[in-house]
Amino acid sequence: MKKQLTKLSIACCMILPTTVFANEHISISGSTSVTEVMDVLAETYHQIHPDVYIDINGIGSSAGIKSAINGVSDLGMASRNLSATEKQAGLTENVIARDGIAVVVNPDNPIDSLNKKQITALFKGNITQWSSVGGDNQPVVVVTRGNGSGTRGAFEELMELTTKINGSKVSSISQHAQVANSNGIEKTIVANNKEAIGFVSLGSVNYTVKAIKVDGHSASVENVINNSYPLSRPFIVMNQPGKLKPAAKAFLQWINSTEGQKIISAQGYIPTCVRGNC
Repeated sequence: MKKQLTKLSIACCMILPTTVFANEHISISGSTSVTEVMDVLAETYHQIHPDVYIDINGIGSSAGIKSAINGVSDLGMASRNLSATEKQAGLTENVIARDGIAVVVNPDNPIDSLNKKQITALFKGNITQWSSVGGDNQPVVVVTRGNGSGTRGAFEELMELTTKINGSKVSSISQHAQVANSNGIEKTIVANNKEAIGFVSLGSVNYTVKAIKVDGHSASVENVINNSYPLSRPFIVMNQPGKLKPAAKAFLQWINSTEGQKIISAQGYIPTCVRGNC
């Protein structure tokens, strides 16, 4: 009996490591905007491939790019174009989708449309009363994202909300602006303050906020596709070239497949294959 138990114990020990190490883990970090759709993609992929576990950390685009450069994460996420300095690292960039940036106000705010000049003046703090742009006689509350946010970086670039001081690019957004560390928190602030104005990912807009027209064009997927809406940016997933492990490579290929792109579209974002009828 002892010999049989010994043999059984050895057999169990030999089988157990095989079971444990059969699971694959993929680490992804970066843009909180990309995280919203990446969570859905990862959950769906895990249902198809239950042995693959995907850990996602929304830490902002700049931090995600740095994590990819340093090899801390298998994949980094950014919701803006990489800077010239970041591109020097030679990361492999993969645009998985495009997204609009919606300028949002509280649903009770009577403002429905603004031009880019007005929006820029509001975020700079040069216009401080809603009555100056056709609204109520109330003070404007500017809400922005923190430094390192891809949404903020893209918004500043598109709205020319930066200036150079001593050769360095500095934000022109009002220093009195309230700062939110995610799309969700920014939406919540705007939803609970009638005088607030902010900007969020188009794919995350819901009934709690009102996306206003910019230069007469509605913030919609259709208008981003036909280039009439002026505020859009890429969703980029990046990695160190030649160092992507098989599990992460397979997941990225699935994201770019028809199945993955349909999920991106269903979440309100613009798939890269939109013109290819994916």
